[in-house]
Amino acid sequence: MSELLLLNGPNLGILGHREPEIYGTETLADIADSISEEVAERGWKVKQVQHDVEGELVRAIQESYDTVGAIVNPGALMIAGWSLRDALANYPRPWIEVHISNIWARESFRHESVIAPIASGFIAGLGADGYRLAARALMAKTPVEVR
Repeated sequence: MSELLLLNGPNLGILGHREPEIYGTETLADIADSISEEVAERGWKVKQVQHDVEGELVRAIQESYDTVGAIVNPGALMIAGWSLRDALANYPRPWIEVHISNIWARESFRHESVIAPIASGFIAGLGADGYRLAARALMAKTPVEVR
């Protein structure tokens, strides 16, 4: 069975408790479950990785070259996560960068992502729905496998 990589960076493991007025009340487990429902029609499963350490995210990407695509919320690593960017540049499948909040409506240091220029797509400001939209987009970008 094919897997979709769901990669979340620092502080995203506490979704549901972290500033719910900005990030909502859905937990990362809730988001993973909803993505699993989205991609089930394609026979895909979700491989979920969340880590607060950049090197562990790099390792997860390098160990996931066989996945069909990825949804990546780098959190604050979007600002200066150069090793994460390098790992994603070598990832062989389409991937979409997702942010729960509208980064351009927040502090100016959040207005630029070092990884966005190499992403297949970018979604921000739609809350947890952004992850589901990314899953739909990846399904549209990924040909149905011949069995």
